[in-house]
Amino acid sequence: MDACTSKPATRRPILPQRDPERTRGAILAAATAEFSAKGLDGARVDEIAHRSGVNKRMIYHYFGDKEGLYLAALEASYAAIRTAELGLRLSDLDPIDGMRTLVRFTWDYFIAHPEFLSLLGTENLHRAANLKKLHRIRELHSPLIGMLSDLVARGVKQKVFRKAVDPMQLYISIAALGFFYLSNRHTLSTIFGQDLNAPAALSERGDHIVEVVLGYLRA
Repeated sequence: MDACTSKPATRRPILPQRDPERTRGAILAAATAEFSAKGLDGARVDEIAHRSGVNKRMIYHYFGDKEGLYLAALEASYAAIRTAELGLRLSDLDPIDGMRTLVRFTWDYFIAHPEFLSLLGTENLHRAANLKKLHRIRELHSPLIGMLSDLVARGVKQKVFRKAVDPMQLYISIAALGFFYLSNRHTLSTIFGQDLNAPAALSERGDHIVEVVLGYLRA
């Protein structure tokens, strides 16, 4: 074939670098996928650049180094779930419906965002060494505890919830009931001879978590 008529080599698309917000978002999405799949030590900036379609130099420009990029991805993951929780508008719901909504949302969010659970696993392996560097982490969680405190207080006032409920302990229990199941579903499936990852099993587990939490709260 004549060289003049040969097809040009295919190149992967490069995002416009004049849109900082879009570029930064693409990098964070790629970084979250890479870190959740390989952990902090195993992740490679070259692969993140390839996933995002962004020049490697731009990654260093926005985030400094791999650790800075990991911290940004970690903070963005926490911010995403906390922002989604605020969107539930729990203050507009009665205490029981509000608690049911929050518990089910937490379970469904964990299922839909396995990368979030992976990042949590990575951080626990590192004893939260990186999480401690995020100055906003407590600020991000304050609204969650505030929402839970409001739900519990309104439930106690209406005499549908028991007294002396610690909102922090309550949230840890809600998260733990889902996190343990999802983190161990493969071994548990083998032990009990059931596919605990099947849609019906996941739905059943979600209902169970709701009933366990409401049963504990019931006055």
